[in-house]
Amino acid sequence: MTITTGAPPTRNTPVALARGFLTGSVIGGSLAAMVVGVVVDKVALLIAGMGLPIVYGLLLLLAGVPRRAREAAVVPRTALAMIESLDVPKGEVTDLAVRFDLTVVPDEGPAFRVEFTQDIHVADLPDYRPRGVLVVRYPPDRPAAVRIVKRPTPVWEERAAGALLDSAPASTKVSEPPDSCAVPFLGFLGLLLAAAAVVLLFRVDLFEDEPAGPPSSSASPSASASSSWSTKVVTAGSGTVVLGPGQSFLDEGELGRAVNSLTRNGEAGPVTTLQVTDSLLALTFSSTDSKAREFDPVSLPYERFPALVDEARTTLGVHAPQAWSITVLRTDGSVTITVTVAGPGGAAVLEADGQGRVLRRTSAH
Repeated sequence: MTITTGAPPTRNTPVALARGFLTGSVIGGSLAAMVVGVVVDKVALLIAGMGLPIVYGLLLLLAGVPRRAREAAVVPRTALAMIESLDVPKGEVTDLAVRFDLTVVPDEGPAFRVEFTQDIHVADLPDYRPRGVLVVRYPPDRPAAVRIVKRPTPVWEERAAGALLDSAPASTKVSEPPDSCAVPFLGFLGLLLAAAAVVLLFRVDLFEDEPAGPPSSSASPSASASSSWSTKVVTAGSGTVVLGPGQSFLDEGELGRAVNSLTRNGEAGPVTTLQVTDSLLALTFSSTDSKAREFDPVSLPYERFPALVDEARTTLGVHAPQAWSITVLRTDGSVTITVTVAGPGGAAVLEADGQGRVLRRTSAH
């Protein structure tokens, strides 16, 4: 028997389509504003490009409050489940995103299979093994949204300890409604239209700049390393690098070289903020009144950045991720690396320490 969920395909509704278009527009407009702001040397435009995703994320968070309140009002269903298999990723973090395949056996209704990912502390991994019985909880209308109850009540804990469950057939596997193809298409369309609008608004300033000539044969190694950059601007208070077409700061060694060029291999001193997207790097240099918040950008684990972005894209529930950004700050005496990934379904955040070890994850809602 195949179990179907009662949840409507919310990702195909006009609201979801509009949100996908707006998300793409914000991503495209903000990236274009940051790039154009650097090229035409307009600080206000650069700041607007950085602040727009933050404001939009806050608006999405506030708009989702009624929905989360309705979901919280639904009494979840508790059931026993048996672990069919689990996939434990390798890593040095304290919480691992473990992929479970469970047979769930409700007190009322037929058993069903479900696959999902949940963070498990490394010290608790021995408690999860194939054929082991545990307690789960899920919304009645969304059995695919099952979560393991790590500290069940004594009654359920006793039931799990003495239960013997049979495996449900693979045909009973449940899953979330599939994504609509229209949502990522509208998001991509919004991204292109917003980026084009920003470029058109500042086309006069852009086309007035003369293109830089090709590097001479006697150029130094540092100059040849930066030949793929379309723009590099360094002032007393900040430094910015914009990559050329086909380049990404996730490419091996690209981000480290760009940081070294802005700080003159560390000679320019510490910074208070490092922000990077796929093609834009921005540093804010330390001043006399910001000593407590400064850090050395050369010491950051740039080799860990691609893995952190990949983990945020694939494990935090962002469907069809369209953009990412990394912000590095010193807070409460320690350096924090914050990875933000955005898509049509919302945004998710992953935080790591100064060595690139994951501290916490906030999934998309």
